[in-house]
Amino acid sequence: MRRLLFDGVSTRAWIMLAVASAIFLAAPFVVNDYLLTILILILYFAYTAQAWNIMMGFAGQLSLGHALYVGLGAYTTAALYVHFGIAPWLGLPVAIVISGVVGALIAFLAFRFRVAGVYFAILTIAFAEFARIGFDHWAWVNGSSGLFLPVANYLHNDLWNLRGKPIMFYYMMLAFTVAALALFHALLRSRAGFFWQAIREDEEAARALGINTFRYKMYAVVLSASMTSVAGVFFAFYYNNLFPEQVFHISRSIELILAPIIGGIGTLIGPIIGAFLLTGLAEGIWELMNAFGFNPPGAKQVFYGICLLFVVTLLPDGVWPPLARALGMSERPEPPQDSVAPGDKPGP
Repeated sequence: MRRLLFDGVSTRAWIMLAVASAIFLAAPFVVNDYLLTILILILYFAYTAQAWNIMMGFAGQLSLGHALYVGLGAYTTAALYVHFGIAPWLGLPVAIVISGVVGALIAFLAFRFRVAGVYFAILTIAFAEFARIGFDHWAWVNGSSGLFLPVANYLHNDLWNLRGKPIMFYYMMLAFTVAALALFHALLRSRAGFFWQAIREDEEAARALGINTFRYKMYAVVLSASMTSVAGVFFAFYYNNLFPEQVFHISRSIELILAPIIGGIGTLIGPIIGAFLLTGLAEGIWELMNAFGFNPPGAKQVFYGICLLFVVTLLPDGVWPPLARALGMSERPEPPQDSVAPGDKPGP
């Protein structure tokens, strides 16, 4: 594990990580409440982008319905808290299991019947829409009327029940983002990580080499779904209200995948860079337009479209790869000596 976490990280990268860590740790004490809210939003998108990236960026399986797992995590922990008083940290394992099982079900149906590419993406959208319609008519979670968490003014942060001030949620999302970065760094340099990359580049060739493609694609989907559900816990207890039309809507799924597309799909730092650029610039432009009294509807969506157009035409690999080369921090892990695990057989 030590080798997976620390090998392949240059001294320059460690220095930049140390500087970035110091900035992030000190940020809440030097910014105002509005900027702190923006930073929380950026970290939320950075984390969810990393969770999505393991499925698409590593294993090459396009999902356009990842809001499903955010919603499952949010509704599971919020409903357990509202109806039974179960703390969100105790409800979190339940949310992870439910999201993992749903992800496994979608993956099994798709991969067993060779559903791939755009058809797999449509399948993920369909399941997210099924959830939206189902939760919209489920009385136990108040359906379309919305599920509201009790809100009170707290003098002290209650981390156990996730009731407190924005600074608590900031450090919570910062910890999640750093933990996800470390985990995915280790996974990318593990046997599973190289198998995923082989599947992403050429699944038929990977199968011919003896990689059980079915098994490792299942691993990627379940892990991505489970990790994304953790963001749902933050979403529920930070915003304190849940509406199926908002949580499960396809626009939420699109928002989650924009950061890795802008930053660089399949990279470690790219999704984080993408979240900062996209969310930071969008909010900055929005505030600038408000300052001049110009507030057209759909301005953010237009900005997102312009960013995507710019990246696709001029930086097809995303912002981070050329930036990493310029900084001497390109991500090129060395493959392990044993390319196929004992007992692995070609997938179905």
